[in-house]
Amino acid sequence: MRAVLLIDFGSTYTKLTAVDVEAETLLGTAAAYTTVETDIGDGLTEARRLLEAQTGPVDYEACYACSSAAGGLRMITSGLVPELTGEAAKLASLGAGAKVAGIYAFQLTEDDIEDIRAARPDIFLLVGGTDGGNTECILHNAAMLAKLPPDFPVIVAGNRTAARQCQRLLEGFEVHVCPNVMPKFGVLNIEPTQSKIREIFLRRIIQAKGLSRAAELLSDIMMPTPSAVLLAMELLAKGCEGESGIGELLAVDVGGATTDVYSIADGMPQQMNTVYKGLPEPYAKRTVEGDIGMRYSAQGIVDAAGLPRLSALSGLSEERLIALTAEIRTHPDLVPEEGGELEQLDFALASCAIEEAVRRHAGTITETYTMMGQTFVQEGKNLTDVGQVVVTGGSLIHTRRTGEIAAHALYDPAVPASLRPKAAEIRVDRRYILSAMGLLSAHYPQTALRIMKKELAYHGYSE
Repeated sequence: MRAVLLIDFGSTYTKLTAVDVEAETLLGTAAAYTTVETDIGDGLTEARRLLEAQTGPVDYEACYACSSAAGGLRMITSGLVPELTGEAAKLASLGAGAKVAGIYAFQLTEDDIEDIRAARPDIFLLVGGTDGGNTECILHNAAMLAKLPPDFPVIVAGNRTAARQCQRLLEGFEVHVCPNVMPKFGVLNIEPTQSKIREIFLRRIIQAKGLSRAAELLSDIMMPTPSAVLLAMELLAKGCEGESGIGELLAVDVGGATTDVYSIADGMPQQMNTVYKGLPEPYAKRTVEGDIGMRYSAQGIVDAAGLPRLSALSGLSEERLIALTAEIRTHPDLVPEEGGELEQLDFALASCAIEEAVRRHAGTITETYTMMGQTFVQEGKNLTDVGQVVVTGGSLIHTRRTGEIAAHALYDPAVPASLRPKAAEIRVDRRYILSAMGLLSAHYPQTALRIMKKELAYHGYSE
């Protein structure tokens, strides 16, 4: 046996996955509360105790970790035009596993600077202008940022003509200059910036309470948790040398505070009479809906879906929905009992969370008419032909209605403009292994892929 231990230091739970890379099987999984308020090593010790109760003593040849502890990676970005460099900065940040705490366009104001000071970002991403284009905005914003205490690193990834001048204006800050995220109009180059974001994250995250001490036990703290999940989804979709993938996919992780959506798909227009509007989106895309979650952000689901919709799905009165939603926000640790009102509420909340989050993630198509006749305009990714949907999160794992909930990720004839999958196989990550498999794939891609194929339980075909 050749055992590897994989650790995800989450904001709420520290999750452990033990793998025998020789037999390509899971040895066990365990989770314990992340004790970031005291010493993160305490939670790790408890999780290892629970894991050992399943596996017995194991001599691990390596131990790899990802982390979103200490609240994850909070980023603020500023660009020139919201739909162009601003959107490129957002895509770069989310794809690197960050939590975008603020997005600014055009020139920063004094009020913006005060908001940034209060937000205390982990990293600021300063972009704006294509190479050889506008320099006034990015230089103004660098000068405004220079008025703040140099408490956070700044990545400059805008017009190359102004990059070094921005660096000089930000004297005293830790400044990293990367290639422009949008060197030409409509062209993205976000990978170098994403790599730098991850590098800074890993250096800063180990400063979380106790994590620097826990790091001594690890072979490597490799990436932010969302990056690990995205890596796992890319591997599952595309495959690797010696092992085929399962094809283009959509993945949804419904959490207590946020809902993350990942798509691994080309997503470009499929018909000759369809034109694409806006920036081309990355093949591997991640979005985070910070207002949609099963507990802390339950009110966001209510606001997005509306009480009548939730009442119809849950069978509960609107008055009872209001009372229960308030209760779970106050007591996020509440677990539904089988057949109880809370189980009915969770079904409705999870269904609407997936529906809304995937609708925001997917592209849209609208009909118009030109001199050449009927034309369609697509914005964002076309996911209609995606054939696989992977779901995870407590509300989908601990229920008999997983397939019903997951089906809300699919195309709805009542909303024909939304380019969601029209038909797909549903797969369920019941043991929370996605981040672990992303970690494992850095060293054992074939093993990680084969384990995912076995462990992501097939839950049927929906259309």
